[in-house]
Amino acid sequence: MPVLRGVDLHVAEGEFVALVGPNGAGKTTLLRIVATLLKPSGGTAEVGGWPLPRYAEEVRRHIGLVSHQPLAYNDLSAEDNLVFFARLFGLDRPQERANQALRLVGLYGRRRDYVRTFSRGMLQRLTVARITLHDPEVLLLDEPYTGLDQNAVALLDDLLRDQHRRGRTILMITHDLLHGRNLADRTTILHQGRITDSIPRHTLDEAGFLQIYRERIGGGGK
Repeated sequence: MPVLRGVDLHVAEGEFVALVGPNGAGKTTLLRIVATLLKPSGGTAEVGGWPLPRYAEEVRRHIGLVSHQPLAYNDLSAEDNLVFFARLFGLDRPQERANQALRLVGLYGRRRDYVRTFSRGMLQRLTVARITLHDPEVLLLDEPYTGLDQNAVALLDDLLRDQHRRGRTILMITHDLLHGRNLADRTTILHQGRITDSIPRHTLDEAGFLQIYRERIGGGGK
């Protein structure tokens, strides 16, 4: 049984799109295809003009992915984690790049602390630092707010707004409908493997957006 059915989604350069829908809608599958982690059984997918999966290696150089796993080594410091990944990316001046990224996410003061001592919010900030090390044009985020407290949510909001201002293209999955809608330029609804609507923020207020979501999904939302 296909998970995605005739999905047609275009995210413009520098655009921030929130992808919403109920569990099982196909959101993570779609993101994993774009992130080169899954091969589509049909259709076409491109990132930055590179067709997938043929040019998966090239695409990986231009994307940063926040998934459900932070991909950090608990027994290394925050700084050592980022230096490791900077070297893995083949970046010049890995120490400098690591410290620059830590300053960006507000973790420079904790740079020598072991990652195992970090809260969920700090881990998410470290993850954002990791995915921006190589200055990718595209950020892909799968439920980045899961498990965060209010302060951590506000910090991540600021980080994503900053990345958006820098011209990053962002595709983010979220279950928090209004939070996603208010951050993004456009919110796309995915239901039963199909895109039902793609709604620019300025075209509807929050109540109008929620009404359309409930009509399409047949349920409520935050």
